[in-house]
Amino acid sequence: MTDHVYKTIHITGTSKQGVEEAIKGAVAKAASSVHNLRWFKVTEVRGEISGAAVEYWQVSIEVGFTLD
Repeated sequence: MTDHVYKTIHITGTSKQGVEEAIKGAVAKAASSVHNLRWFKVTEVRGEISGAAVEYWQVSIEVGFTLD
């Protein structure tokens, strides 16, 4: 088994649909400019309220990737 060294970045995704979509959108965007993505960890969930309804979900995540 090869040892790995990871770097992490902190990003926030948003979605009107929910938490899972916010995470998927954030990971997809990160994957467009960072390669070797390996894992993520949710660090914060929050949202925007409009009237009496949730307007947006905001999910902050740490994303880990292996260094070349």
